[in-house]
Amino acid sequence: MPPLVWRHKPNNPEYIELAMIKIRIHKRALASVLAAALLSAGCASVNLDSHIAQTADQALEMASREDNVETAQAYLLRIASRFQDQGDHAAARTLLQSEQLAQPAPTLENQKRLLSMASATALDDKSWARELAGKLSPSDFIDYPANLMARAAYLQADTFALADDPLSAAMTLILLAQTDSTADPQKIHDRVWSLLARVPDSQLDSASADAIGYEAQGWLELARIVRAPDTNIDEQGRIIRDWQNNWPGHPAAQVLPSELRLIANLAASRPEEIALAVPLKGPLATAGKAIRDGFLAAYYLDDAANRGKTDIRIFDTSSTPFIELYRELSTQDIDLVVGPLEKDALAELASMNTLPVPALGLNYLPAGSQPPEGLYQFGLSAEDEARQIADRLLAKGLRQVLVLIPQGEWGDRVEQALRQRMTASGGVILDVERFFREDNLRAVTADLLGITVSRDRAIQVERTIGMDIEFEPRRRQDADAIVMVAEPTIARQFNPLFAFYFGGDLPVYSPSIIYEGTPSPSRDRDLNGVIFTDIPWVLGDGSELRNKATKLMPGTSGQAGRLFAMGADAWQLSKRLPLLRQVNSASINGQTGVLTMTPEGAIHRDQLWAQFRNGAPERLPELVPDETNIIPRGEVMPVTGQN
Repeated sequence: MPPLVWRHKPNNPEYIELAMIKIRIHKRALASVLAAALLSAGCASVNLDSHIAQTADQALEMASREDNVETAQAYLLRIASRFQDQGDHAAARTLLQSEQLAQPAPTLENQKRLLSMASATALDDKSWARELAGKLSPSDFIDYPANLMARAAYLQADTFALADDPLSAAMTLILLAQTDSTADPQKIHDRVWSLLARVPDSQLDSASADAIGYEAQGWLELARIVRAPDTNIDEQGRIIRDWQNNWPGHPAAQVLPSELRLIANLAASRPEEIALAVPLKGPLATAGKAIRDGFLAAYYLDDAANRGKTDIRIFDTSSTPFIELYRELSTQDIDLVVGPLEKDALAELASMNTLPVPALGLNYLPAGSQPPEGLYQFGLSAEDEARQIADRLLAKGLRQVLVLIPQGEWGDRVEQALRQRMTASGGVILDVERFFREDNLRAVTADLLGITVSRDRAIQVERTIGMDIEFEPRRRQDADAIVMVAEPTIARQFNPLFAFYFGGDLPVYSPSIIYEGTPSPSRDRDLNGVIFTDIPWVLGDGSELRNKATKLMPGTSGQAGRLFAMGADAWQLSKRLPLLRQVNSASINGQTGVLTMTPEGAIHRDQLWAQFRNGAPERLPELVPDETNIIPRGEVMPVTGQN
């Protein structure tokens, strides 16, 4: 590098600054030359033991210059582990799937497998997990040192599970329980049970017949007999206890999976003294009496109910503030209060810091509320139906929707639930039209479908050019479907208007409010094509309870029938609240739907679906997970019965 020569005004500050810049540039150039020289010098110039690559590409470049293959592979595994510690599993995957680690040295195989399983599961990489699982057997984790054995077993189980091989995952953990005395048996048994629940029946039967070893045989027999067809939760409790007696030395008999322990102990933990507190007079008397009748009917038809011990006491809340009644009941020998029905009373109950007696409220608190421990919530939630409509729309690929909802607080809640679920899953609500019963429904429909805007545009054009034009209005073209929330008398007017205003090709979805609960073809022909959700009591094939109730009891159809079904499910819930609260996967096939519980104690319902055909509802099949097409006209099943 030639020396810097000052020719003019060497003391000028501008020249001095320029000179310093040139010096810095030359220093950087020299550093680059030296770095290149080090890289080109190979292993003699780079110490992989101390080098820490900052990127996956840099690590692969450094390793490629190492002559010793095993040293280079060990370096890549160390850097991959460092990336994992930093949470960068994508960079770790680049190294672990690189050509340089395709054939690891025998001493490094277990380390590579462990790191690969960790990143595959962290990234939810099913393809990679299947590749790894294809080379694994349930006993492979035993080859790891004692301090890594449990970690290897859990990662191996996670990898099998991600690769859709839950049986091998369960067998891995069954072996871990036998080989690692320090492992938490409850944690392992809970995971084993959740994995066995995913094994198809045919595979479970085959594995049970071929099982070798006391532990594996016991687990597989337990899984097979508990899931026997048409086995209700009470029979499951008896089956579990019988299995424990037949396998007294089995680890799972001594430490039952949490879900099975709860099921086995349901009979012992059931409330015996129940207070059913509902309004039997006043404006809510019809609802209160229907719930009461459904609760008692389900109790008397329940073969598992111990009528010698169970005492149900009925209280009328129409003349006494519920909170006062609850405080009085909490001083008595009451195990569970079922009620209140009134929303305000439920909110007052929720304001208590603690509940001395658990309560199953027959309504829901406002969204975002934090109920006290022991307060459960159950009802015919319109929000549940709105969320299910959103889910079905999105499953069908109908992501842009127009919505009709009544004015009022109830409509506010429906709109909020629908909007939240649509938005969370990538759907869009293009427009919402709120209406009153007395509104001009033609104008509401025209506004919803964009006809009004189209006409206004034509009028503006006529005014601009000063002459009349021939014009046919067009509806908006960006909508995939319509959600219509309206009672039958209003819905029967809206549905024909959709066709009148050029929206007849749009599928229409509705909640159960659209159906009166009893087939009426002559009245409901104007609802043809509408797809709606409703409870199994209305759309199902007919349970023993429904069949007997419709023959012997009046008022079990229509909305009263839905409340009767709600009362019946309140009885079923009263026996299973701890199970639903503590086991995420637990559910009840109830009269109002498949019932599950949120962590906050709120019961959610999954309902059935139907479509109006020739004025009567016909059942629709359940959607498969990847179904995205519009419901075919022929795929319907008749709704049996008159409810």
